Amino acid sequence: MKQEQGLVLDPVDVRLGARLSELRAEHGWSLGELAERSGVSRSTLSRAERAETSPTASLLNRLCAVYGRTMSQLLSEIEAEPAPVVRAADQPVWQDKASGFVRRSVSPPHAGLRGELVEGRLTAGADIPYDRPPVPGLEQHIWVLEGALAVTVGDTEHLVGEGDCLRLRVWGPTRFRCPGPQDVRYVLAVVRP
Repeated sequence: MKQEQGLVLDPVDVRLGARLSELRAEHGWSLGELAERSGVSRSTLSRAERAETSPTASLLNRLCAVYGRTMSQLLSEIEAEPAPVVRAADQPVWQDKASGFVRRSVSPPHAGLRGELVEGRLTAGADIPYDRPPVPGLEQHIWVLEGALAVTVGDTEHLVGEGDCLRLRVWGPTRFRCPGPQDVRYVLAVVRP
């Protein structure tokens, strides 16, 4: 752990503070401008950037919304170099039992890389609307491995069958639906703008 003026600084907080400072600089914002955009006080932002305090989940959520990234993406940006091989056992799986959606992060996001691969599975009849993309202009490539997937972008529905690939940039609402009769399994390649 690093020491600064008698304080012992957590290495994760130090890397996170540095990344938050970089993000603010990339946007060309002063602490005051970021405070106005996020609703977080200048002093709290300054202390977080200097790793004098460990940011709360609420604070990070506000900053993620301002910077257009998910919390997992922000936290992945402070990790060391990405491992060249992500073993199947180490690929995080998340399941939404209510909608019948299973998401495997085949290659999780990392600061040094703009793309990631996700395996998605939807049960027959599953219907998931998204009111907005996590990051406007997000590039997606959806390659169906088994079954069929109906993807609605704006007012246009695309029926993507086995072996087909849909390429798009997401600016507004989308909808992923498995029309059946069988479940669908697909690969989603996500590339940040």
